[in-house]
Amino acid sequence: MKTKFLTVVLTATATSLLTFFLVARYSRDFPAFAGQEKQVPVNYVALGDKPIVSSGPVDFQAAAEASVKAVVHIRTKTKPRTVIAQDPFMDDIWGGMFGPRQYTLPPQLGSGSGVIISPDGYIITNNHVVAGADELTVTFNDRYTTNAKVIGTDPSTDLALVKVDAKNLPFMEFGNSDNVHLGQWVLAVGYPFSLDATVTAGIVSAKGRSIGINSTQSRNAIESFIQTDAAVNPGNSGGALVNTAGQLIGINSAIASPNGTYTGYSYAIPSNIVSKVASDLRTYGKVQRGYLGVAPLDAKNATQEQIRSLGFDHINGVYVQGLSDNGGARAAGLRVGDFITQIAGVPVGSVPELLGQVARYAPGDHVDVTYSRNGKLYNTTVELKNLAGNTQIIKADAETKILGALMRPLSNQERRSYSVKGGVVVLDPGSGTIGQMTSMKKNFVITAVNSQNITSLEELQQALAAAGNQIQISGFYPGYRGMYYYSINGADGTEMQ
Repeated sequence: MKTKFLTVVLTATATSLLTFFLVARYSRDFPAFAGQEKQVPVNYVALGDKPIVSSGPVDFQAAAEASVKAVVHIRTKTKPRTVIAQDPFMDDIWGGMFGPRQYTLPPQLGSGSGVIISPDGYIITNNHVVAGADELTVTFNDRYTTNAKVIGTDPSTDLALVKVDAKNLPFMEFGNSDNVHLGQWVLAVGYPFSLDATVTAGIVSAKGRSIGINSTQSRNAIESFIQTDAAVNPGNSGGALVNTAGQLIGINSAIASPNGTYTGYSYAIPSNIVSKVASDLRTYGKVQRGYLGVAPLDAKNATQEQIRSLGFDHINGVYVQGLSDNGGARAAGLRVGDFITQIAGVPVGSVPELLGQVARYAPGDHVDVTYSRNGKLYNTTVELKNLAGNTQIIKADAETKILGALMRPLSNQERRSYSVKGGVVVLDPGSGTIGQMTSMKKNFVITAVNSQNITSLEELQQALAAAGNQIQISGFYPGYRGMYYYSINGADGTEMQ
């Protein structure tokens, strides 16, 4: 009995084991098990038929050691000065009883960074680093310190060129900022918080960015920043953004921060713009800036109604919403309603990208423009003009006739003496519109047109062109208190002579 029972148990056990083996081995092929979850094939993600292969860690040593030798520490000093308040309403009340109101501005100290771009001592930095300074000193990486002078400034791009008397200096070569790509490793080199030369690393996180900061310095602001996450802090302004080959691909200019220190976003002016501005300031003392003669609009600044009506959802480009009468774009055949898609073969999908490309050219240059009209692409060549509608070279101290009056911009010394950011001096009212329609005298300093601040001849020309036939010019006479106002009615503000 026991033997029969043991035989049955062994037989059942053997049968169960065999059944389990067969099910485990062949169950995926049996229809009865079709409801069982099948394993999903898994593959490595690759580009094409080849897997992604890491290039290994990036070595920053050579680029860092070379860069710090060409980046300098800039210190500025502004002397104290007495300023006469220029408020006509209060001057009439206060001045009649107590004389002109005055207040004293205390001395100001500042610091930033700069990049040596030639062995004979030319250094590029930010305009906001040197603006209004009476004294500049430059300290090199080996601690040698010397005085420097400002050669020229360009508030529109926030760049300035300064010069020291030296030879055989280590300098940084310009790289091509068009070849900068998202995710690319970069170094930021400068003097944050007045520390010694400091190098930080990050990647390029965006290109063609506009943050509106240059508009605080100029009505013709140009912004097409390279955005990185390399740490940049106060004092880094004017320092270098460098690729791993040690080439200058940008000038660090700004940070986006709620507290004034680095929080993850820093912005640099592309080297292709820097190179053009530096060359012009060195040669002419003033940037020779060419304009297409268009009023652009991109999807970022368009309303929902404009996006739907203009077709931004379907076309990548910059919409032409206006054209200058004497601009090159109109003469080349562009029309309101066109979408500009390329400048000199480089795609432009936003206004900052468009401005960044055009900023590399001068009045008189011929630039290929690709545009879309009614869904079809066209090509044309535009001759760039300056704001006056011509191609003449304008020097920093150039005298220009505007509305029949001979004018020139204030010098840096005059700006400091009058405690103003800028302005235009009327050398001779002449016999044109200003001479005939106002009582303006020689040496009048124009500081505003229709309540828009004026700091340069370019801004004056632009403001007059936008004013139409109702123009109010305001300013002051050096040595006299109060503001003076002159109205011109019925004149064409675009009358540039």
